[in-house]
Amino acid sequence: MVKYTVLLWLVCLHVTIYAQKPTHYYVHIKTNGGEAILKLYNETPKHRDNFYKLVKEGYYDSLLFHRVIKNFMVQGGDPDSRYAADRVMLGNGGPDYRIPAEISANLIHKKGAIGAARDNNPAKQSSGSQFYLVQGRKFSEAGLDSLETFRFKGKKLSDLQRRIYGSIGGSPHLDGEYTVFGELIAGLEIVDALADVPTDAYDRPLVNERMAMDLLTRREAINLERVEQGLEPKAGFFTKIFDSLKSPYYKL
Repeated sequence: MVKYTVLLWLVCLHVTIYAQKPTHYYVHIKTNGGEAILKLYNETPKHRDNFYKLVKEGYYDSLLFHRVIKNFMVQGGDPDSRYAADRVMLGNGGPDYRIPAEISANLIHKKGAIGAARDNNPAKQSSGSQFYLVQGRKFSEAGLDSLETFRFKGKKLSDLQRRIYGSIGGSPHLDGEYTVFGELIAGLEIVDALADVPTDAYDRPLVNERMAMDLLTRREAINLERVEQGLEPKAGFFTKIFDSLKSPYYKL
């Protein structure tokens, strides 16, 4: 009887651990100015899956943040930047496809958001690889009123926009124009560090600012979400055993 009880307990434990899956994809970003964790939004699946794929392939490793504008954003993801000579204008490289726009009124350009760069195409389709991290700035109530009157020609900001841009800050004039597909949930200070570097006439940093990215593993992502829920991360003997039986990558 004891043998069957232990066997049943092990089976239940196996099913519980084996079935666990994170709710989101997460990316570990490394820069000269520090490290950060990026959460990709499920509300923008095309952008999420494309970014996941490129990170998994190592696409972004050693690329430059080639365009930096303080109090606005830092941009990267141009594959031509990997071996680019100094003082060369960048920003035209990328895969030979675009991503359909996934613009949402609820996904806004707050500080730490990641948005997809694009050219002037009327459908607002995104570049296949280029992105930007928002720095922006905080706005007073009067500043937001001024935006509504002059920048937005009388169009009212939502309660969400007013609350976020007044407390966290960001770049509200980009809302509705570019797809926001994630946000930094740790290491927000890297945006300030990158945005503060000296730049040339093309807004390219005078000293190359390179990036590296990797995906959080299934266990790392699960434990991150457990901590966010106020739970202890799991790293015990049985957890390690069952994790070893499953790929560290996961699909949503």
